[in-house]
Amino acid sequence: MFKHKLTNLIAAAAVAITATFSLSHARADELATLKDSGELRVAMSGQYPPFSFTNDQNQVVGFDASIGEAIAERLGVKAKIITTPFDGIIAGLLAKKYDAVVASMTITPEREKAVDFVGPYYHAGRAIVVKADSSIQKLEDLNGKIVGVTLGDAHEKWAKAQGNLTVRSYKGLPEMLVDLDAGRINALVMDSVPVMVAVKETGQKIRILDTPNIEGGRVALGIAIRKNNPELKAKMQKVLEDMLADGAYEKISMKWIGSDIR
Repeated sequence: MFKHKLTNLIAAAAVAITATFSLSHARADELATLKDSGELRVAMSGQYPPFSFTNDQNQVVGFDASIGEAIAERLGVKAKIITTPFDGIIAGLLAKKYDAVVASMTITPEREKAVDFVGPYYHAGRAIVVKADSSIQKLEDLNGKIVGVTLGDAHEKWAKAQGNLTVRSYKGLPEMLVDLDAGRINALVMDSVPVMVAVKETGQKIRILDTPNIEGGRVALGIAIRKNNPELKAKMQKVLEDMLADGAYEKISMKWIGSDIR
């Protein structure tokens, strides 16, 4: 009887060890799979200049695209840029349509329940943008006004939570700026960096409200990957830290933004 119980215990322990090893191996598989495939599929909207947009050669370029390509290169693989609407970008990641999201995504507790983040890879501030000659001077002046936001981003959620704004959602910044200039919206709410870069190119006259205490005034943005991939996360984090340390990140940031936005 004792021998039989001992045999059962040994068998059970073996199963447990095998299961633990299999789980550990499965969690490491994604990094190995990427290296085997030779490709890192990177998702972004393609509608968010200067972070991701389509150039005259029909190529998706920008800060996010360059960061994704640089990370892939240091992982020893090639980057495949995939554009997809931002509001469904996490769902696409979980469905394994791509391997990472480099799309200026704000790190939030809600998103951290669904995905893991590498980074932050830059920081930005929430901006309330109006036309230069607008009568809107402070946050309270937005009461009852129409504001534009990017569909699915953290600023859309913030604007809708205010309860006193009419919120109009857009796929990207260019359409928002056109509607702001035409008076179809009174303001737009989004990260400050892309707005400043965009209007520098278009010559559009805008003003950013002074809102030092606004929620999300300075936020961290990260690279999203699927959960339970500790080796992939650690490797990508190390690659990003190396880029920050050796000047590669600053070079990309200066090219697309004109300043170091880490």
